[in-house]
Amino acid sequence: MTKSILPNSTIGIIGGGQLGQMMAFEAKAMGYKVIILDPQENCSAAQVSDDQIVANYDDLEKLIELAKRCDVLTYEFENVDAKAINEVKKYTQVPQGTKALSVTQNRVSEKDFIEQSGFQTVPHVVIKNIFEYHRGIEKLTAPVILKTIRGGYDGKGQILIEDPDDVCYADIEELLMQGPCMLEKKINLKKEVSVVVSANSDGQTSIFPIIENVHRHNILHLSTCPAQLSEQASQHIYQVGETLAKELELVGTMCIEFFVSDDDEVFVNEIAPRPHNSGHLTIEACNISQFNSHIRGVCNLPMPEVELFKPALMVNLLGQHLENAKAELNLHPEWNFHDYGKDAIKENRKMGHITVLSDNLTQAKQAIENNPIWRV
Repeated sequence: MTKSILPNSTIGIIGGGQLGQMMAFEAKAMGYKVIILDPQENCSAAQVSDDQIVANYDDLEKLIELAKRCDVLTYEFENVDAKAINEVKKYTQVPQGTKALSVTQNRVSEKDFIEQSGFQTVPHVVIKNIFEYHRGIEKLTAPVILKTIRGGYDGKGQILIEDPDDVCYADIEELLMQGPCMLEKKINLKKEVSVVVSANSDGQTSIFPIIENVHRHNILHLSTCPAQLSEQASQHIYQVGETLAKELELVGTMCIEFFVSDDDEVFVNEIAPRPHNSGHLTIEACNISQFNSHIRGVCNLPMPEVELFKPALMVNLLGQHLENAKAELNLHPEWNFHDYGKDAIKENRKMGHITVLSDNLTQAKQAIENNPIWRV
């Protein structure tokens, strides 16, 4: 049994965005000290933490400094250098390890891992050049999505190809110049869903209710919980969550995203080895949030069974929404409003979110969609 890291200890967080901020909120509420490492001074997470080391994420000297100053180290995003994490393990506890990082940083290894674990992914091929691209199109048939193997988020690093005869080859070549890419079949999609799982070092887990997600322009727009799914699909998704958590030796929180097809087939899409945008609604909707369970996990505290207090809806506030949403706060006592405190408001940048608890999710969703704030 691994020793627990108790309150009044120091937690180091690599990354200072909104996920780090919400981790820090929970850690501080539980009585921990928090130090952030992020290149942006006074980043979102640093605003609610005890201290910040201003440095790039690959600055090994500063990462070691952070490690020496904390009792346990975690991270808020998956593009942390696994080699650097292995190095700083000499100086502090890093209970998450690097297995999940190594698997999920590369789409090929991620798909291979999912399939080797016995679960289905969408049909895909790896391509290295235009010739292989054409062969991939012939094999999969359009529509397809071309994605970089590493990096990319919120639609960055990918191209939807509806008609192979009407594409910009310069855009395809630009992606291929970054290295091998993955060509994925676009399935007949009924809905996208996600499940959040947390675990501690002793293998205790907390699994959250399945969340249903709606994207706009490849950016998560709206999440509702519980997801409306068949019992068979739901049970399969929970099985995937529990199995992959065990196979990845999960400590902390991760999110698994799924596609559900028109004929109720479930495909595992991606794994995020960290808290996830779709799980923000757990802050108000559940007895523990995905951030509380993350801190519990990395500190090896007991993991409770998750209870959904009430159905919930979360909608993202992008740069074009934030100020108008603030102006309407007095009109909406049902809104749980979160502003991440970012320094610059930019179009399509995630600036905050709103969560609504409601016994009638259809009505709550309609109210959000009818609000002109989110029509921009």
